[in-house]
Amino acid sequence: MPKITFLPNADLCPEGKIVEAEEGETILEVALRNDIEIEHACEMSCACSTCHCIVRKGFDSLEESDEQEDDMLDKAWGVEPHSRLSCQARVTDEDLEVEIPRYSLNHAKEDH
Repeated sequence: MPKITFLPNADLCPEGKIVEAEEGETILEVALRNDIEIEHACEMSCACSTCHCIVRKGFDSLEESDEQEDDMLDKAWGVEPHSRLSCQARVTDEDLEVEIPRYSLNHAKEDH
């Protein structure tokens, strides 16, 4: 079973967290199931960039992003070459290391 290491984030997981994932789950689904409340204003429909994350290790194991995701990533703050929308990036059989940026374009967090 693959693992996702969420790097420390002052607001969401100050100590960082290593969790188990199932193949086919999105990074966001795994995070939420493990009480890491990544913002997701569009309810995981790939219509915003609030769930932007940076895959520090294991990026090449993910399926390539599609045009819709790339368009949304263009609107995210702090995009890097290994950026993905966590609602679209599906876990495969390889471990991942994920950084959740401290800021998003949302001025206020949604209450999920």
